[in-house]
Amino acid sequence: MNEVSKAHNTGALAGVKVLDLSRVLAGPYATQILGDHGAEIVKVEPPLGDETREWGPPFRGEASGERGPSAYYTNINRNKRGIALDLTKPEAREVVWKLLEDADVLVENFKLGTMERWGMGYDALSARFPKLIHARVTGFGESGPMGGMPGYDAVVQTIVSLPNCNGSPASGPLKVGVPIVDMTTGLNLTIGILLALNERHRSGKGQFVEVSLYDAGLSILHPHSGNYLMDGRLPKLLGNAHPNIAAYDLYPTATRPILLGTSNDAQFKKAMPLLGLPELAADPRFKTNADRNANRAVLTDLLTKAFAKLDGAKIAAELLSAGVPAGTLNTIGEVLNDPQTAANGMLVERNGYKGIASPVKMSRTKSSTRHIPPDFGQDNRAVLQAAGYDDQAIERLIALGAVRTKPQGA
Repeated sequence: MNEVSKAHNTGALAGVKVLDLSRVLAGPYATQILGDHGAEIVKVEPPLGDETREWGPPFRGEASGERGPSAYYTNINRNKRGIALDLTKPEAREVVWKLLEDADVLVENFKLGTMERWGMGYDALSARFPKLIHARVTGFGESGPMGGMPGYDAVVQTIVSLPNCNGSPASGPLKVGVPIVDMTTGLNLTIGILLALNERHRSGKGQFVEVSLYDAGLSILHPHSGNYLMDGRLPKLLGNAHPNIAAYDLYPTATRPILLGTSNDAQFKKAMPLLGLPELAADPRFKTNADRNANRAVLTDLLTKAFAKLDGAKIAAELLSAGVPAGTLNTIGEVLNDPQTAANGMLVERNGYKGIASPVKMSRTKSSTRHIPPDFGQDNRAVLQAAGYDDQAIERLIALGAVRTKPQGA
């Protein structure tokens, strides 16, 4: 595992400052990406804290009886300094205004109208800080029949029809097993922020960036959205099979399941002899992908019988060596401990924290882990002192309850 010095910031975004008022997943995931690549992130939590702190088990330190935040929280909140503010209090909002004085980006996912009610909507922000980029996550956007409604990953997955693209006839529609809408929203928000930062070099101006869970969910319906828009074709529940390609499915073997992903005719012809089915490479029923799709049921039956006699790991290695996409179905533990994961530097560790590293590899401006996920209000004093508050002013803010040192109710 790769441990990086706290002071070692070679990231492409070094010097960029982000004030993160977001909670849960999409916003925090986006700001972690920015932080991994050098941005300075100040995470502002409400009096109750980011609710994902309680989304466990597992919890940090649980085995020793000192329960900390959940793995859910720590997995998406590294490279941030943490401060806790009660933004219902005007004194806390003044702290936000102060922190924005040298910030480049503000990220938030409040219910629509909240920032405006506090006098901190985009018009007010841009008037005071014309170079600021205001990035917002919403459920469905601001307009339309669902405009302003809250969004949640599984609900939006359902609304945009992702379960109808997943599952099998036996299982029925299934939501995707990871919060893919939230994470895709976070990725798109990151892209939007980077686009705005780049454009600012030209115009000298910030702008408003918004990504809704609904729009992000729609954006990943490929290839089903394209299929429908072209000829009205709706997805079928194909399990692990591909809607447009054959042979492309998960097959049981004598040992463990294997995904065969022949995406073109050449790969199909290479794979068949290795599976003990050389005659299928020349069979007119399977000559092209269109032919294989037309005869998918017959082909699936033949391949299922062939794979049942083979060792999954062995045949996967042989197929890959021949240039045919294939892989065994691994457990989470197996893939996290796989030599390939280590070779790619995809695990990071610092002061007891372990996480998945940034997948973006850059030759000069490398990502790094400089801060482990902050405890509630951990950096209150450091952040406020850096913003110009003296000890007396900080104590006053704490006494007023504008700055919180413990979660509400703790």
